[in-house]
Amino acid sequence: MLINELSKKTGLSIHTIRYYENLGMIKGLTDENVKSNNYKHYDGNTIERLEIIMEAREVGFSLAEIKKILTSWFESTESKPETLELFQAKIKEIDNKMRYFKQTKNLLEKICDKIQNDDL
Repeated sequence: MLINELSKKTGLSIHTIRYYENLGMIKGLTDENVKSNNYKHYDGNTIERLEIIMEAREVGFSLAEIKKILTSWFESTESKPETLELFQAKIKEIDNKMRYFKQTKNLLEKICDKIQNDDL
């Protein structure tokens, strides 16, 4: 499939897809027999990779971390313990953020209470 179809199937912009390709996270192939254009073709594997990228971005992984995940998933160059360590570190990071946001929420609720009771 061409990049415009890939964009429609994934919901990502063509610019974003090209950005991920420039980072080496996905790869399009050109047809060696066609010399008149420079169109790249993408397969189903690319959709799977883009879905992993989108989900990983959604939970807070950096692009560098996602690149490691993709390498581990598709190229098996990373060992399972290294991949597990990456996921465990992200879980710890999320736990820390949750504690911070809970503290921030509690502080804001106290301020709201003071405002409502005219204590400010």
